[in-house]
Amino acid sequence: MRNDWILDVLTDLRTFAELNGMPATADHLSDACLVVAVELANKSPETQVGQARRHEVEIGTLSGSHPAS
Repeated sequence: MRNDWILDVLTDLRTFAELNGMPATADHLSDACLVVAVELANKSPETQVGQARRHEVEIGTLSGSHPAS
């Protein structure tokens, strides 16, 4: 799972919500974590490779370099 970083972000947000008296938000973020985990697990390898390549091209464009160089 190359994009599992999003689970860390959602978990951090959920923890913040729990610690700051936002139980409904925390519950929704827990649900979102489950949905994201399922969607990431169900992505085909071809889709993941395509997204990784697109990300490399975007980074190259932003940095002014070509990703293959």
